[in-house]
Amino acid sequence: MPTDTSAEISVFKRRESEARSYCRGFDTVFTSAQGSEMTDADGRSYIDFLAGCSSLNYGHNDPDMKAALIEHISGDGLAHGLDLHTDTKADFLAAFERHILEPRGMDHKVMFTGPTGANAVEAAIKTARKVTGRNNVVAFTNGFHGVTLGALAATGNGYHRGGAGTTLNGVTRMPFDGYMAGGCDTADFLEAMLADASSGVDAPAAILLETVQGEGGLNAASAEWVQRIAKLARDHGALLIIDDIQAGCGRTGTFFSFEEMGVTPDIVTMAKSVSGYGLPMALMLVRPEHDVFGPAEHNGTFRGNTHAFVTARVAIEKFWADGAFQAELVEKEALVRTRLSDLAALVPGARLKGRGLMQGVDVGSGELAGEICARAFQKGLIIETSGNEDQVVKVLAPITTPAETFTKGFDILMEAAREVLADQSKKIAAE
Repeated sequence: MPTDTSAEISVFKRRESEARSYCRGFDTVFTSAQGSEMTDADGRSYIDFLAGCSSLNYGHNDPDMKAALIEHISGDGLAHGLDLHTDTKADFLAAFERHILEPRGMDHKVMFTGPTGANAVEAAIKTARKVTGRNNVVAFTNGFHGVTLGALAATGNGYHRGGAGTTLNGVTRMPFDGYMAGGCDTADFLEAMLADASSGVDAPAAILLETVQGEGGLNAASAEWVQRIAKLARDHGALLIIDDIQAGCGRTGTFFSFEEMGVTPDIVTMAKSVSGYGLPMALMLVRPEHDVFGPAEHNGTFRGNTHAFVTARVAIEKFWADGAFQAELVEKEALVRTRLSDLAALVPGARLKGRGLMQGVDVGSGELAGEICARAFQKGLIIETSGNEDQVVKVLAPITTPAETFTKGFDILMEAAREVLADQSKKIAAE
């Protein structure tokens, strides 16, 4: 019997909170998904260039993860374990240690913080304050770290900060790499502020950054800038926290976004695609000397999502046991950059942003970017915007997306952009 899509959508409008967001731009009822495509209740397929906002880096319903999860559930494996020892957690930790940490020379402990990235950021900030005895955290313009109060204090977005309903403090905002006009080196600026006892900037407990600012507009920091920031953290007795929640798990071409930058953070926060399957899971990776929480001093009821341990292990063993998958990402990055260059060429003054499979085009206008994405959705492509004014058309396709699917998606995006730009030209001519 066919689904009454209009009736289903009406119940969302009638009963779901006004806080709902993505569904406003993609106003249909999705029922299934596989790989890089989603299908709605009317049987229409869409290419997915959003991937759960980077929560589905390995695509929808990866067959190996699905099989392992079904086997676990069918065998009455634990679904919820708090932080009890379980076989699935042991298997995940062993795989993470063997294939992720040890090859990168990282001796970090793994803390399971709860289901979301904001939980990991909260734990990281608390850890830094506990380790150093200081309160101030240096964060950066256009950074996005979550919407719980501690993480929100470090988030720059004014709209989200306005939802706090209270004062957000304990954070000093500094300009991100490339933020200042005139070629000002913002690392020099931060260095001067920290060195001056009369600058008004308190000695920091931590410096918190994303190497690529996902929600902030795909602003990508250079390796040299990140190295400078890491040195400033060391010199001033602060912990370096890298938020790899959106930029991690292969999104920039390597498992961690900072791997080729010559830095090793004191703390790394992870979530989104770390479970591999879209299941809630978040981690704080912390150097052993900073692993200072007492038992349950920071906790979360759902820090033991056993189903996520199952799929996360499969993801690591399937995609990161050798360098083959990472080599594929280099080729895909080039494909994405080429096609986005074509899009940028259509819009005067447009700029490419980001790196890896976390790229987009700043078209200079939130209205234009929104219209392009809306037209693309009408044609069968799910794609979103980002940036301080939503002016960046942002590609976050699953990193497993086949080249032919990428090509189809970019063909749709280009067609949508051309139509929107043609409509704008006609409107201007009519005026």
